[in-house]
Amino acid sequence: MRVGLYPGTFDPITLGHLDVVGRAIKLFDKLVIGVAINRDKGPAFSLEERVAMVVKDTEQFLQYGEIEVRPMEGLLISFAEQVGASCIVRGLRAVSDFEYEFQMVGMNQKLNPHIETVFYMADVQHQAIASRLVKEIARLGGDVTPFVSQNVVRALKEKFK
Repeated sequence: MRVGLYPGTFDPITLGHLDVVGRAIKLFDKLVIGVAINRDKGPAFSLEERVAMVVKDTEQFLQYGEIEVRPMEGLLISFAEQVGASCIVRGLRAVSDFEYEFQMVGMNQKLNPHIETVFYMADVQHQAIASRLVKEIARLGGDVTPFVSQNVVRALKEKFK
């Protein structure tokens, strides 16, 4: 069974994230989406809320393969080994993303050379979407419907009302 791991904070999950999920699920029998606890980032949504949003928004892709959404903490490569992933999936929006990801790949290869990393370039219509900016727009009362699902729009409205 080919297992891929798509890790992230998903605070909140965006249409860009969903684009990566929809494309990645076609490569794997099972895609594990690791929702990072990451206390350092101070997420707007709790871990439970983020997991629930990811589960709801990824239901549309279950026709292509198995998707498992799990909380994730600690070393990425250790979590990949724990879930049996042979590949880590990452999305890239800009050159600045590449520099960080390039370093991560090198370190992960040293920790476990058997786990590959696959990058998806963001679709042109999603290149500017960042969860951080989506939260800021929502917090200031702006319209986030071009960037997230209706499920997440409702959650953001509730969070920032």
